[in-house]
Amino acid sequence: MKTVTVIGGGITGLSTLYYLQKLNREYDLHLNLVLIEKENDLGGKIKTIHKDHYIMETGADSMVARNAHLMPFIKELGLEEEMVYNTTGTSYIYTDGRLHEIPAESVFGIPASMSSLFNSTLISHEGKIRAMKDFTTPNTKFSKEDSVAVFLKAFLGEELVEKQISPVLSGVYSGKLDKLTLASTLPYLVDYKNEYGSILKGMFKNKSRFLSGNKKFISFENGLSRIIERLEEELSGACIHKGTSIKQLTREGERYKISFEKGSDFYSDFVVISTPHQAAKTIVGDQELNQEFDRLVNSSLISVYLGFEFDDAELPANGTGFIVSENSGLDCDACTWTSRKWSHTSKKQKLLIRLFYKSSNQAWGRLKDASREELIETALSDIEKSLGIQEQPSSAEVTSWKELMPNYTLQHSGAVSSLNQKLESLYPGLFLAGASYYGVGIAACIKNGEETAEKISGLILSQKTSK
Repeated sequence: MKTVTVIGGGITGLSTLYYLQKLNREYDLHLNLVLIEKENDLGGKIKTIHKDHYIMETGADSMVARNAHLMPFIKELGLEEEMVYNTTGTSYIYTDGRLHEIPAESVFGIPASMSSLFNSTLISHEGKIRAMKDFTTPNTKFSKEDSVAVFLKAFLGEELVEKQISPVLSGVYSGKLDKLTLASTLPYLVDYKNEYGSILKGMFKNKSRFLSGNKKFISFENGLSRIIERLEEELSGACIHKGTSIKQLTREGERYKISFEKGSDFYSDFVVISTPHQAAKTIVGDQELNQEFDRLVNSSLISVYLGFEFDDAELPANGTGFIVSENSGLDCDACTWTSRKWSHTSKKQKLLIRLFYKSSNQAWGRLKDASREELIETALSDIEKSLGIQEQPSSAEVTSWKELMPNYTLQHSGAVSSLNQKLESLYPGLFLAGASYYGVGIAACIKNGEETAEKISGLILSQKTSK
């Protein structure tokens, strides 16, 4: 009997174990499946808090509905009846002291129609005319390994990128566009440019891929942690250790010895490390891999929830939140009107707001070590400036994710490729998985979990065949 150990009980680790259990039954692999999580709860950055009459997500707040991989997974878990969709509405960018609508037919701020481009109040007439040069300027040098910012500015102009696209994309990918590659964010933009001769034309032709229907994001009526609870329930055939820290991982012969901070050593034939890359580096503890691990970059995030004992009628009609441009006078990077966007989060239909503060923000040096009370006061100041709300909250929650938000920089794909090559040579049967390497977003993590499980089962089946 082969033992497969998954280290890290976030969504990637749990998905890997789920698909391993499924393949184990399907192919009669006789696997002993083990999961080790250092925290007392599973879920990683997926954690729902029920506080007062609110539902607050301390990490991710939803899953992207259009991802083809997601819905079959939810159906398999029997969660389809518990799904809720976001309420669609207008999103804004806060700049020059007021809220500007992000044009409806845009994707990450990139216009997906001519009306979307020319109706924007964020861009000057000159900036819109400059963007039209995209139709006549060929791509002679850019590839998917280039910077998102440099690529987009070359064809769409600096104004459109800086004032409309950058605030949105930087919010999604937690980093500056000049540090992010197209390959790890929006690789299809290069395809559009090469196929249609124009990024804009490609967006016009393919907008149904991004703008089809109003149901764009998914959660569950009792919070996103429901998917974690169901996975734990489904993993009845696995041995799950919570509150267990690993001291060392060493290879002995063809197996791995896992030493714990407390308890006896444990041996495993295959190991999947689905922790953030800093933890993976420590667990493996091999200086030959340090150069690659150190090329991976994480950022930090603080979020502040504020609940108020009045409804959201004072907010702009049909709005769901705003993103903040640089040098706007606010400290926050974005603000979601949570009770407006997700009606299930406020049982009494009272206002719930979430503000985000990122380490890429110039205010981070002042905020990173601020107390809970100071962070709440900062959030209250931001919503007073932007929304005119002066009341004190009836409920508040502050969450900090320090060095846990992956940034896919220009060196990311090269570092991951080199890591995998060295692991295959030095540590056969050891796999890295998760958002630190293969894609942000819950759906991407679930897909990565399935792919990792298939790699391991494929190796086991080939070993059986060769005997």
